[in-house]
Amino acid sequence: MIKNVKWFFVVLITGSLLSFSFSRESVFTEKLAVGTRVPELALCNEVQPLNLHAADGSYTLLSFWASYDAASRMTNATLSHAVEKDARVKLISISFDRYRSVFDAAVRQDGIDKEVCHLEMEGEDSEVFKSYDLKSGFKNYLVDSRGVIVAKNVTADELALYLNR
Repeated sequence: MIKNVKWFFVVLITGSLLSFSFSRESVFTEKLAVGTRVPELALCNEVQPLNLHAADGSYTLLSFWASYDAASRMTNATLSHAVEKDARVKLISISFDRYRSVFDAAVRQDGIDKEVCHLEMEGEDSEVFKSYDLKSGFKNYLVDSRGVIVAKNVTADELALYLNR
């Protein structure tokens, strides 16, 4: 009888632990999923936010990167060169480098148009970093003319396929 009671408690405790591990609060959800509107974008607490709206039928490509993150920097440079001759896509490239000199050197080395590049010197402490949920890594967002995310983390090839639909 005592053996059965011990096993009953072992099963009860194990079942409780498993049920807690699948509770709704512990399920990871993306803050900015495809189909949601992008948050307003103001860098370094500027009063004038960046204009995220493209002309009708066009897109805005938000590319977040930093010179210390090689993968995000390479993606940003590749996307920048892919969209520079396509009027349907407006690029907004945002770096989270802490120093302007590092940012300027990276933009020059990567051959990116300075007009589309912006610097957020507050880095991970910035509102942009938090509102675009970049704690799990730098991302890019393809946004339609209404400000709705239509794709995330696109490559240059995927962008070309998306635009040729």
